[in-house]
Amino acid sequence: MCIVIPPSPFLADERVFPFLGPLKVAGELRKNGNHVEVLDLSGFANYEEIVREYCRSTNIIHFGITATTPQLPSAVRVSKAIKGLIPYASVIFGGPHATMAHTAYRMDGELGKERRGTKAWRELEQIFDVIVVGDGEKAIFPALECVKRANIIGAEILDAGNIKSPLFTKRGELDDYAWPARDLVDLDSYRYEIDGHPAFSLIAQLGCPFKCGFCGGRDSHVFRVARPRESRSVVDEIRSIVEPSLHTGRPLTGVMFYDDELNISPGGLEELCRHLIALQKDLGVDMRFRGFVKAELFTREQAELMHEAGFRVLLSGVESGSDFVLEVMQKNTTAAINERCLNYARDAGLQFKALMSIGHPGETQATIAESVDWVLRVKPDDVDWTVITQYPGSPYYDHSEAEGDHWVYVEPRTGAKLYSADPQFTEDAWFYKGVPGDYTSYVWTDELSAENLVRSRDAAERLTRGRLGLPMIQPVTARQFEHSMGQGLPAGVLRSS
Repeated sequence: MCIVIPPSPFLADERVFPFLGPLKVAGELRKNGNHVEVLDLSGFANYEEIVREYCRSTNIIHFGITATTPQLPSAVRVSKAIKGLIPYASVIFGGPHATMAHTAYRMDGELGKERRGTKAWRELEQIFDVIVVGDGEKAIFPALECVKRANIIGAEILDAGNIKSPLFTKRGELDDYAWPARDLVDLDSYRYEIDGHPAFSLIAQLGCPFKCGFCGGRDSHVFRVARPRESRSVVDEIRSIVEPSLHTGRPLTGVMFYDDELNISPGGLEELCRHLIALQKDLGVDMRFRGFVKAELFTREQAELMHEAGFRVLLSGVESGSDFVLEVMQKNTTAAINERCLNYARDAGLQFKALMSIGHPGETQATIAESVDWVLRVKPDDVDWTVITQYPGSPYYDHSEAEGDHWVYVEPRTGAKLYSADPQFTEDAWFYKGVPGDYTSYVWTDELSAENLVRSRDAAERLTRGRLGLPMIQPVTARQFEHSMGQGLPAGVLRSS
């Protein structure tokens, strides 16, 4: 089987960290004796040409494609390129977009309505042969059995996203899976440093139990049910990468934790930190870590222990400096709580990055000004600004109702409204944040048009980054793979095992 990682042209830099989801599935396939190859298209502008060249040189006929919602247009083009050269090929599709679109579709069914969630799901059924909903480590095997039958009529659906499904990854099972098959991509081509330490990424926990209205997957078990790994297993995975790298010219002594929040399981963060401290003593090396925290759960003791363990950068979804907007999105924080979180981090010697967003229900120029004022007053070490997108699987999307040629979400407690058009998910990725200057908003409020939201985002970024002395974000141009005379695929695109 070949697993394809589609490009992410909406990102400022595609070669920061590899996508771990498909590498986890690849690891599980390999552990069970399957031959697996990974076609990593991250950062390549002419990715369809690369896919066609791969198809001309392989005898593989089973392909798996993973995609977030912004990656979907690229995933569709990859599938068409495969089918154009191998008409009998089977394409299995999975990842966050499949899971979130199915959640919206299922909710439509429960309400007895065919709304935009149904449309988003039907589009996938027309393109792919098998669609995996939820985590893929178990589901990939019955998915392969489906395509081997070679008599698929319409898309086969494997639902691993429901907690009652035998394919659902339950609490305590994550440690049984193979680690991500990082050797199947060119890890050296991904460059990121934490406090001067070359870094790799890792997932220590799946799921987030909170209710933020903008967040995709709030109505999905696979994204809502928190499933932490054992700290000892996490540290063993880190050791397996760090220890051999110490004998190379580029030791990997930094780790980016891509958990939604590191501190949502009682005592889990503290236990992880103690294991990380012990690991560094055993290896005789100092390491650096970066991760996300939930502000209202963050304590001074956690901050101090994280610094002792080697954490140097924390990120938190501050989202807004307006208490009204924070209430509307059900963030369960206030501007004061977010400031307290930042101060705990700063007092412990940790850098703090504030993730800010605008375009929530009831957003006004005044609430955006509150967000800008919050950033300028508390002075985080870094800040990121984005315009909200209504993703399938989020309350903002799933609970919207049609109103003429657009959709409207009404926050049930305040009555605040958010209006939206429908992004063409299979065609357009520019609704997602990514490249400065190329934002497009598909949402608007009673006071602010979509165009005004984009202008407000750009102005907030220029003002806050300028006042804080931060450089403006510069996109990295995608590479163009030049080839001739059939010399094969570029280094870093394909690894196999």
